[in-house]
Amino acid sequence: MTYPGGQMAYTVLGSGQLLILLHGFGESGSIWHHQVERLAQVCRVIVPDLPGTGSSPMPEGGSLDTLEAYADLLAALLEAEGLATCTLIGHSMGGYIALAFAEKYPERLDALGLFHSTAMADSEQRKELRKKGIRFMQEYGPAAFLKEVIPGLYAESFRSASPQTIQAHLEESTKWATAEALTSYYRAMMSRKDRTHVLSDFKGPVLFILGALDKTVVLEETIPQTRLAQNAQVHVMENVAHMGMQEDPEQTINILKDFMLGVNQS
Repeated sequence: MTYPGGQMAYTVLGSGQLLILLHGFGESGSIWHHQVERLAQVCRVIVPDLPGTGSSPMPEGGSLDTLEAYADLLAALLEAEGLATCTLIGHSMGGYIALAFAEKYPERLDALGLFHSTAMADSEQRKELRKKGIRFMQEYGPAAFLKEVIPGLYAESFRSASPQTIQAHLEESTKWATAEALTSYYRAMMSRKDRTHVLSDFKGPVLFILGALDKTVVLEETIPQTRLAQNAQVHVMENVAHMGMQEDPEQTINILKDFMLGVNQS
């Protein structure tokens, strides 16, 4: 898809009700590789590479530093595909983008999913950690930064049992990662506002997938948000940290398929 200043690559599979899966920070759309074909059995699935990741280059003349800019890209994607509405499920940063889309384009959203994500703004402590990460990237490079960050997104037991999965994640991400792209995502996340009101206002189904061992989006801090949604479906994945699609791909497939079947019926 061409947009002013750049291009965004995406994969399309299946037919029927549209589901867009948004990846998170330090990932591309390939992070959903376990789920896409199985989900395409029950719906039409679109998986973008956000600008600066995977097969999508950075925009010409600069970066996208707000979540609203990414939400606008998704609206343009719907236009490019000739589609009126979609279901958006976002992992971590992808969830922040999904919430920005829900706030700006509520009439274009059938259902919303937060996968290891939160509607809260960054705390001051989190902002300082991101600023520290930007300085680290500037000094040591994006590959060294991802090597520090990505393993900690997985549960300790998974890191011990499946080191090859984490290594594959690192190798895929370092193929495309640039300090410019990663910094632009951090800036967008740091500047985001509290969107808990979006959960209260949205009338469609809202899916929450939480990791019991998640140290990034902590279970105890996120559970209260699930009570805000008018039509919430909540799943807590045991023995999973922040990367449920990798740590427990089969459970992730089952949760997402059941949710989309419910959206289809409604």
